[in-house]
Amino acid sequence: MPDAKQPRDEFSLIARYLSEMDKGPAVVLGNGDDGAVLRLNAGEELVVSVDSMLEGVHFPFNSPPSELAYRAVAAATSDLAAMGARPIAMTLALTIPGAEEAWLRDLRSGLSDAAADFSLPLVGGDLTRGALALSVQVMGAVPSGEAVRRDGARPGDIVCVSGPLGDAAGGLALIEGRAAGDERVDEALRARFWRPMPALDLGIYLRGKATAAVDVSDGLLADLGHIAEASNVAAFVDPARVPLSEALKSVTSEEQALAWALGGGEDYCLCFTLPESLDVPPGCIAIGCVESGAGVRCDAVVAAGGYRHF
Repeated sequence: MPDAKQPRDEFSLIARYLSEMDKGPAVVLGNGDDGAVLRLNAGEELVVSVDSMLEGVHFPFNSPPSELAYRAVAAATSDLAAMGARPIAMTLALTIPGAEEAWLRDLRSGLSDAAADFSLPLVGGDLTRGALALSVQVMGAVPSGEAVRRDGARPGDIVCVSGPLGDAAGGLALIEGRAAGDERVDEALRARFWRPMPALDLGIYLRGKATAAVDVSDGLLADLGHIAEASNVAAFVDPARVPLSEALKSVTSEEQALAWALGGGEDYCLCFTLPESLDVPPGCIAIGCVESGAGVRCDAVVAAGGYRHF
């Protein structure tokens, strides 16, 4: 039972659990005013993105609050990585059904970890009562004209990904009891779901090199389709070259692992296109090519439609 002496109103809860994470080199004014004030370097442009997560839709009911908070921030931060932006700050709009002190303490722990790992001070937000949901807005900066966009892919480019795919879907299957693995595999795949690592350094490296990029949130084929549509091109993916981790293959069939890699989503790796003349960055994998036409082609006999909100 909550301690009656603990703060219960919105502002005291914010002060207790969502404050003192607002320090950073770009922060002129953080929490406590009507808005935050941020500083860009000369010759930079602002990159802004927001992601919303709703209980029972984007994460399971009764999810650990520390992991939930970290995952929400990581998912939003991945959009900055895809555009080659350096992180500046974030805000959080949090809706909770009740003010449970232990739950809020754990949430703060995950937020603090993410803020430190991604150099994203929490400079503001909102707190309200309702069905559990988190909306994280992230802000980053890129040198003027150097944001990596979705609309620059050209026929002849190479399609690459930044790491193994499908692990997050495998981790979710373990969390929901639809798959089973040994302790080491279980921990590794669950971590890929709860604590993905946005490829921020790679995104910055790809400035001026990649012709297009997107983060893999809805599924490889769906997200590559966004590049193809924005660039007015087609893309081909060789299923034999799609990277699958040994951990993932140990908990399911290779066919299901490939289906999760192509359509599971939430890996928050980068998918990007490079001119044929450039080397694939270390740790990344070439999985296909850009062609004339429209859509994404992949000769794999698996169900991999990607996530759709509606």
